[in-house]
Amino acid sequence: MVRTIKTGLAFVALTGAFLLQAPVHAQDNMKPDSMKQDDKQHDKMQDDKMKHDDKMMNDGKTKTLETGKFHGKVHTTSGRATVYQEADGKLVLRLTNFKTSNGPDVHVILVATKDADDDANFLKSNTERLELGKLKGNEGDQNYEIPAGTDLTKFRTVSIYCERFNANFGAAPLEKF
Repeated sequence: MVRTIKTGLAFVALTGAFLLQAPVHAQDNMKPDSMKQDDKQHDKMQDDKMKHDDKMMNDGKTKTLETGKFHGKVHTTSGRATVYQEADGKLVLRLTNFKTSNGPDVHVILVATKDADDDANFLKSNTERLELGKLKGNEGDQNYEIPAGTDLTKFRTVSIYCERFNANFGAAPLEKF
């Protein structure tokens, strides 16, 4: 009888912990951020960037500054991160064809490193970082505003970072376009 009560209490405790946990899978259902039609065409051509001249790529309204492909070892992360400068000077980070693992409390940050290795905890050191916001979804195209005055020569890598576990899900080292 005591054994049955203990088993029942353990089951109730586990169920309660599961229900009170922050929703991990909420990121799956995300409506992709949109950009102007010209920028969508630009994103489609992004993977062929090495084959095209910068002048051909720019529409005169939005300028591509930097881009890089995501990599991840522990958490498979893929897609492209691109920094655009809009006509009004505003900087936007756009993730395209993006996909990573689900996780709690995942953020998009810029880090002042050349790259971020998955097996090295780059945030324990004095590495400077700049928060761009919570990850909108673990799949799909999405935009993040970069604060005015951000020094892109200093912040060289985009990281998908889990605050709860102090883990880098994936990184995209940025290169001039």
